[in-house]
This record gives sequence, structure tokens and C-alpha cells, in this order.
Amino acid sequence: MDDRPRYDRATAALDPPFAILDLDALRANAADLVRRAAGKPIRVATKSIRSRPVLERILAMDGFRGLMAFTLPEALWLVAEGFTDVLVAYPTADRQAIAALAADPRAVREITLTVDSAEHLDQLDHVLAAVRPRPEIRLCLDVDAGYVALGGKFRAGALRSPVREPEQAADLAAEIAKRPGFRLVGLLAYEAQIAGVGDAPPGNILLARAIRIMQARSARDLILRRGRVVNAVSRLCDLEFVNGGGTGSVERTVREKAVTEVAAGSGFFHPRLFDFYSGFTGRPAALFALPVVRRPAPGTVTVLGGGYVASGPAGPLRLPQPYLPAGLRYAPDEGAGEVQTPLLGEAAYDLRLCDRVWFRHAKAGELCERFATLHLIEGDTLVESVPTYRGEGRTFL
Repeated sequence: MDDRPRYDRATAALDPPFAILDLDALRANAADLVRRAAGKPIRVATKSIRSRPVLERILAMDGFRGLMAFTLPEALWLVAEGFTDVLVAYPTADRQAIAALAADPRAVREITLTVDSAEHLDQLDHVLAAVRPRPEIRLCLDVDAGYVALGGKFRAGALRSPVREPEQAADLAAEIAKRPGFRLVGLLAYEAQIAGVGDAPPGNILLARAIRIMQARSARDLILRRGRVVNAVSRLCDLEFVNGGGTGSVERTVREKAVTEVAAGSGFFHPRLFDFYSGFTGRPAALFALPVVRRPAPGTVTVLGGGYVASGPAGPLRLPQPYLPAGLRYAPDEGAGEVQTPLLGEAAYDLRLCDRVWFRHAKAGELCERFATLHLIEGDTLVESVPTYRGEGRTFL
């Protein structure tokens, strides 16, 4: 059955705008991630999901273990809701959340904070100075996994941690070890230049070739450097986990003996930006529908809303993709609008007022910041409607 008719049929009783999650596509994408992980557990990145019931469904599948949260308040809430083994993958400056963590024995057991400098330790010490008895805070050391070449003149990868070399990691691990109230249990190194950059950008063969060369060289560099970092830190503490990778690099990252688990999030929903990878193919699982509210000219329709631009460097690929019916495009002088969006193309001739146009967001979890509910679809049936973080009144960023 074609996707558009079954989505229209499943949601016939709903008035757009609304968002859906295709459960068959979600399960297929999850199974493919597990296949690519080749037996290593996958930690689920919550920022790409942002729906508690959907996280529960994913963790109930084989191959997934633990969560990678994006804020400490989010992690505290998730643990209060029954989740376990939550890594906060970004340093926190939230003093109230740190104090709340220290006051909750279960949260202290289940939550791991990420640090990359002695300054982070100083901040934690300052907030926890008056806490008696002071609990032992679980820590993860974030290591820069970016690729640097040409004597530092070229860099690819996210600007994250200042810790890059084994000696730097060992020094910070030693600093953690000598301070009471901390225990280093994990190491995180996210290769954004591989996991988050598609190697098959549309219409640019030369750029694709350059990306593939960079990614191959970066992967070779990282195998050696990450292994040396893990060895250096392991001399000072017993690491429970070494996390690496993301949706775009799963099969590469799991080959490294030093890595014990990989992270993935976007691969469950397969948003637009993940169409541009040569190594895997996913199924679009999360979509949103907007209603046609105007027909200003032949071959043109206007839908309500639509300006759901993804974070990151500005450009056309950060816009939602008019997906179904196929053949629609943005008006070049308007793009995706705040309250209305004109769409052009052959498909517009057949659209009438109140028809739905189905879109894919450029990224995964940001869709859930726009909608309070995800309507879960199986085949041509709406089986359940579940809240997003927003729908539960939770906005963490």
C-alpha cells in the first residue's frame, strides 16, 4: 500500500497540523541499527526521540541498552519515570539540577554526568560543598573525536571537548581520582564528522568524494587515538563503558575493540538529512501533516504553518521536505513560512482545500518540539496517540 493513502486513511479523523510515527518503519530502522551494531549494545539518544512512550518501546526491543540524555533535568525526570542507566552526554551548568541529583539516591546510581575539564569538577564541588553526606557522582570523560590535518589548519567534527590526546585524558582522569565524591565510569568520543555528515550529498560528486576521503582518514586516525586514550585512562580506573559513534557510523565504530557501545537516535526516525549516506538506507518514520488552506494560482497551494527549520548551519537542507504527494517544492522567495507556506509543482494541481501535505523534518527530535502528540500508525490504522516531551509539559532546552 502506498504511504500517502494509508496515512490519510489512518488519520482521517484528525485535523492537521499533527505528527505521526510509522511503527512499521520505526521497527525496520531499529532492526537495521541492531544489524549494523553487530552485537554491541546501542545506547538510545533521547534528543532524537523526545517522547517517553516511544523511548519505552525502543528499549523493549533487543539490542538497545541505556539512554543518552541531553540535559540533567531531563535525565532526572526520566529516572523518576522508571528509566535506568542514563548518560547525560553534555556538561551541565544547572545548579538546581545538580543539587537535585545529589539529593536523590536512585538518580545518583542511574545517572552519569559528562565532564571535559577540571573546571567542571570545580563547579560540581562548589554546588555540592554543603551536601552532607555527599554522594559519589558518576562521571564520563568526553574526548574530542574530531579529525585534524595539515598541522591543525584543517578540522572536521563538532567542537566539543578540549581533551584530545591520551596524556590529556589521563591527566583529567587522575584529577577525578584524587577528588573525593567522584567516580569516573565512562568515556565518550563522538565522531560527528562521520556519524553526522552524509557522504552522498545530492548533486555534488566532488564534495561526496572529499567527504569520503576525510571520513576514511578520520576513521583510521580515531581507531588508534581512541584506543590509546582508553588504554591511558584504564590504567587509572575501571571503565564501565566506552561510547562512540552515531547513526551514520555504527558499523564503523563497532569494529573498534576499545568501544563497548554505540549511540544512535536519528536512525529510528530517519529524517531528511539521513537520506544522504551511502552505507545504509532507512525508512522515513516520523512525519507531520499540514492542511491546504489556499490555492492562490494554478500549480500553487498554500499550507498552514511549515517553518520548522532544523538547527545547524543555515541552508536549504535544514528546511522540512515536502514529501507526499511527491513533486512539491518551496516558492523561492518565501520558503517555509512561520504561519503559511506556498508550495509549487505539478502535484499542486490535484490538491484541494483541506487536503494534507506530508512533510519530513530535516532532523529527528526537533519535530517533537513542535507537536504535543505523536500519533502511532500501523499499516492504515491509528493504534495509539502518545505524548512528546512537550505534550508532558517538558521543555528542556
